[in-house]
Amino acid sequence: MTKETTTKPKRRYARGPGKGNAAEGQTSFGEAAAPKRETKIGIVIALLERKEGATLGEMIEATGWLKHTTRAALTGLRKKGHEITRDKRVDVTCYRIAKGV
Repeated sequence: MTKETTTKPKRRYARGPGKGNAAEGQTSFGEAAAPKRETKIGIVIALLERKEGATLGEMIEATGWLKHTTRAALTGLRKKGHEITRDKRVDVTCYRIAKGV
């Protein structure tokens, strides 16, 4: 009885040495990574960071969300550590992210 030896084929990886790294901001082909896309929550944060803040209606118009979804997004931002203040602007509630001192 003879013992047959088998060898496994060598593994090939998509990213090898010198082909760039996503952490370095490059794809595996050495091109620059695409800029981050704009998200709806990013739009809401930008509206809330304005000096005058944003009303619920403005946030709904910008995102296309329903009222309860927009309010839930504000709650989520609070849970993530954003301090959101509420004021009145001509009898309409206005929300704003409080800036740190």
